[in-house]
Parts: sequence; C-alpha cells; structure tokens
Amino acid sequence: MRDVAAVQDGNPGENKYPVPLDCCGGLSNVDYSKMDVTLMKEVLKYINFRDSSFCIAVIAIIFSPLFWNVVARWEHRTRTLSKLFGSPSLACYCLGFIIILLNVYRSHSMTVAMRLQARWDLMERTDVFYVGVALMVLGTVLVVGSFLRLGFTGTFLGDYFGILMEEKVTCFPFNVLENPMYWGSTANYLGLALIPFTEQIYLERSQRRKLQ
Repeated sequence: MRDVAAVQDGNPGENKYPVPLDCCGGLSNVDYSKMDVTLMKEVLKYINFRDSSFCIAVIAIIFSPLFWNVVARWEHRTRTLSKLFGSPSLACYCLGFIIILLNVYRSHSMTVAMRLQARWDLMERTDVFYVGVALMVLGTVLVVGSFLRLGFTGTFLGDYFGILMEEKVTCFPFNVLENPMYWGSTANYLGLALIPFTEQIYLERSQRRKLQ
C-alpha cells in the first residue's frame, strides 16, 4: 500500500501536490530470491510455448483489445469512420460487428490451443467441470446484463463516436461491480478454459473403455 502526503512549500498561495510515499521503502527492499515459485513452475511445465495453436491464441488475445482501442481512439480524434460510413451510429455498429468476430475467433483459438496442450492431473476432476460451468453462467449473467443496460452502442465504444448515454448506468449489474462487462468476460474465459479440458479428459476415457 502507498500513502499519499500533501506537501506545501513556504508560499501560502501555492497549491498542494500529492507526493506518493512508498511503504517499507518500496519494492527495492523486497527479496525476490525468497519468493516461492513452485506452483508457477508446475504450471509452466505443462505449456508448450512452441505449439503453433498456442502462439495463435496468444496473438489473438493481444490483438483484439489492442485493435479496437486503437481504432476507437483514432475515431475519437479524427471522426474518419463516421465520415466514411455517413453517420456515427453506422460506423459504431460496423466496428462492433468486427469486435464480435474478433471475440469469436479469439475464443475459438483459445479452445483449440487448450485441447492440444498437456494434461494436468489436478484438472482431471468432475468438480473442475462444474466450477467452469458456474463461472460461465456467472460471466454470461454479467455480460448479458451489461449489454441490456448499455445497448449496442454503449457496449461497443459508442462514446468514442460521440454517442453518449443520457446518464450513468447504476442499476444491476453496475451496482454490484464497477466493470461488470470485463469481469464477466474474464469469468467466461476462465470457465471456458476449464470446461473443454475436462470434457476432453472424459471423452478420452470413454473411448478407451469402448476399446477394452
């Protein structure tokens, strides 16, 4: 945690400026050599970083938010898309459609990559599957609830196109979380990571039983 102290020089008319103070001397006093990274090493040994599907999934994960944030900021500064499509609403709908396609491809690439990675014994449990289902249900409620409150343009960066809402949304799910769309998407992807993995394990077991 960092404390903030307001300091003021000798002139009474000067403004006060917050000066951050590092607790315990800051991160320079942390001895990283004593950190326990056993769990991280255990997880990393199951990941094949050279697998092409894994690399594609990583690129898709990075590219999607980078693309729409750059395009939205560019539109906010230049209004080029609004001029090209003839209206801010049509331009926003087109960008939203592209974002949806990118998200679909990102989810697909993640699923393919996870199916081709090594198996972790800890994940070979039925309760892991149900945790994944619960996360996806929770994530879907948050995402759909946010979409219904914000509408299409409110969800897909309409404010960058000059399409503003009448007032700030404060009802569910925004009264529970500040960024329910992002948290819901995170829950969905985490649940997706658990479900295909567990499904594949039980599918392989069923196939082995048929061959016996």
